[in-house]
Amino acid sequence: MVKQISVFVENAGGKLAKVTTALHEGGIDIRALSIADTTDFGILRLIVKDPDKAVAILQEKNILVKSTDVIVVEIDDEPGGLNKAICLLRDKGVALEYLYAFAGKKGNEAYVIMKTDNEELAAKALSDGGIRVLEAKEVYAL
Repeated sequence: MVKQISVFVENAGGKLAKVTTALHEGGIDIRALSIADTTDFGILRLIVKDPDKAVAILQEKNILVKSTDVIVVEIDDEPGGLNKAICLLRDKGVALEYLYAFAGKKGNEAYVIMKTDNEELAAKALSDGGIRVLEAKEVYAL
């Protein structure tokens, strides 16, 4: 599994910059991110090269952070690529909680980060269906 860090950020001026500055100063490279907001706060979800170090750095700055296991899959960057993955999960009864994507650097692929109610079953269903599930070391090196 790939470790994703989730940072709870108050919706106030400079709070997001506090997070990114701490990561920058700690030498943490952000590979992918997503932010969802509510009225009072946002949840910044990050895939970084060194998630354990990132968590430690943010905790030192008294920033509320949590680590979660997610899966990352490589899909064809073409119409229907994402649909295939989602249908494979549906057919195995795996609930998809959220997802976000980032573009690949090699060719015609896209990478999708998925949080499900059962990462092991999801990874098996996707792999059995011909979708490549990436190992953590591959994702951190992208």
